[in-house]
Amino acid sequence: MCDICVMNSVKDRMLSRRDFFKTSAMVGAAAAVGGVTAAPSAMAGGHASIVDMSHKLSPDFPTFFGVPGISMEQQFNFKEHGFNLMNLSINEHTATHIDAPLHFSADGKSVDEIPVSDLVVPLCVIDIAARAAENADAQVTPDDLKAWIASHGDIPDKACIAMHSGWAAKSGDAAAYVGNDADNVKHFPGFHIEATQMLLEETGAGAMAVDTLSLDHGPSADFATHYAWLPAGRYGIENLAGLDQVPAAGATLVVGAPNHVDGTGGPARIFAMV
Repeated sequence: MCDICVMNSVKDRMLSRRDFFKTSAMVGAAAAVGGVTAAPSAMAGGHASIVDMSHKLSPDFPTFFGVPGISMEQQFNFKEHGFNLMNLSINEHTATHIDAPLHFSADGKSVDEIPVSDLVVPLCVIDIAARAAENADAQVTPDDLKAWIASHGDIPDKACIAMHSGWAAKSGDAAAYVGNDADNVKHFPGFHIEATQMLLEETGAGAMAVDTLSLDHGPSADFATHYAWLPAGRYGIENLAGLDQVPAAGATLVVGAPNHVDGTGGPARIFAMV
């Protein structure tokens, strides 16, 4: 090949790379609207947007035991040290978080042992919001699962089955979110044990999620769903947000699980590709 041909070929490739980076920068600069952003061009073939499914982790977020789930102490600050650094003390099961199998079993997988292949999964949303608005103790039942299957087909293998009860909107009000009554009994929706057993026996679902404090509904005294689901090697997600922004079927859930050794769970940044 002649020298001028080589020079022109290199020039064309450089222009092509400039166009690529220019396009990438334009995509990356797309403005966010609420918790939804435009998807990178690499995902354009399958997903058009990204939905944040996580509540912010702060001392103000309601917790199961009623005490702050995180404390932050500033050890270094920019004015004195030239950089900022916080020491954190965190309850593993705070805000949007994962329940690893170890959480309710003697020897189940810890959170760092959950395979990465189980953390990017199909999302199936079971909507019981209308029922939960009338009854804080509403639960996902086998009939709800059957109705979803009738409308959308079989539940995909490794899918996350998520309960949308509308409870995420209450997270700014601890009393409403936890629902303690005069006898200190909690009231919020969850999964009925019969629905849990159906998922275990009739599907290949790998994760279960709720937009409340617990996989089991508030009044539960035996945590039957926890004890059935987690020891079976599945994991749970609690305090999920954004379920009103995703379809009942078709989205992909990306679970940013923590990976501390021997963890029973932990706060997670979770998003859906729609």
